[in-house]
Amino acid sequence: MMPIVVHGRVPRARVDELDAYVRDQRITEHVFLDADGAGLRIDEVIHMDEYTLDLLVPLPDGLVLVYDTT
Repeated sequence: MMPIVVHGRVPRARVDELDAYVRDQRITEHVFLDADGAGLRIDEVIHMDEYTLDLLVPLPDGLVLVYDTT
C-alpha cells in the first residue's frame, strides 16, 4: 500500500478517497493504468536517477498526487 502524505489542508474525507484510489497501486504501471481509467493524465515524469521517477498527477479539484517510484 502506498502511504498518503498530505501537505496542506485537505479534508479527511478527501484523503480517504485518495487513499482508496492508490490502495492497490503496487508498481508504476498501476499508476499509469489507474490514471487512464479515471480520465486523469500523468502531467510530468521527472527522472531522478536511473532507478527513480517522480510522477505528477493533477486532480480536477486542484490537488496533485505526487508519486516517488522506483
